[in-house]
Amino acid sequence: MKPGLTAVGVGPGDPEMITLRGVRFIREADVIIAPKAETGGDSIAGRIVAEYVDLECQELIEQVYPMRLDQQGLAAYWSQAARQVAALVAQGKRVVFVTLGDPMLYSTFLYLQQHLRELAPEVFVEVVSGLSSIHAAAALAGVPLALADDRLAVVPATFEDDRLRQTLQDFDTVVLMKVARVFTRVRALLAELGLKGQAVYVRQVGLPGQQVFHDLDLVGEEDRHYLSMIIVRKTKS
Repeated sequence: MKPGLTAVGVGPGDPEMITLRGVRFIREADVIIAPKAETGGDSIAGRIVAEYVDLECQELIEQVYPMRLDQQGLAAYWSQAARQVAALVAQGKRVVFVTLGDPMLYSTFLYLQQHLRELAPEVFVEVVSGLSSIHAAAALAGVPLALADDRLAVVPATFEDDRLRQTLQDFDTVVLMKVARVFTRVRALLAELGLKGQAVYVRQVGLPGQQVFHDLDLVGEEDRHYLSMIIVRKTKS
C-alpha cells in the first residue's frame, strides 16, 4: 500500500466473508475508517473487521453518514469526511475505508469518493471488491439470480408503483433493496402480479439475526430490518 485511500468491501456481515485481499489491506493500513449511521451508534462494518485491526499500532475512526431518504443537509457530512481523509493522506497515511458488501454497489463509500474527487482530486483512491449481500442472500435462500439469457434487475424497493410494476414484469429475476420501509406495499404489488409465491425475503444475511422467509405472509413487523431484501425469481414454464 502507498499513502492514499482504499475502499474495502467487507461482505454482508460474517468476518469470514471478507476476501483475503481485503484482510491484507486492513492489516497494512495506518488508519481504518468505519461508517456509522448516527453519532451515538456503532459501525456494523467496524464490528466485522474488529478482529483484523490492531489498535496498538492502527487508528480506528468512525465517521457519521446519516441514512435517511431526505438527503438535504447530508452533503455537509460527506464533505467533512472527505476533508478528514484528505488530511490523513496528506500526512502520508495509508487509509482504509471499510464498507458493507461491495464498495461500488449502494455503498456509503460512493458519497465519500464523489466529494473527495471534488475537494482533493490528487488523493490516490483504489477499491477492493467485496461479496455483496445480494450474492450472499441468493446463496443462503437457494435462489439462482440468472441463467443463460435471463434478465436480472437490482432496484430500490422504494420505486413508485408504476416503475416497480414495469420492472417486475420485464425481468426474470428482480432483487428489491431497501425493502423494510415499504414492505407492505411491495408485498401487495407482488400479490397483484401473481409473484408473491415466487418471492423470498432475506434479512441480515451474514449477521447473527439472519433469516430467510419463503412465505412473505409470515414476515412480521419485527422482521422488517434495514438490512433486508426481497428476491423475486419467476418460474419459467
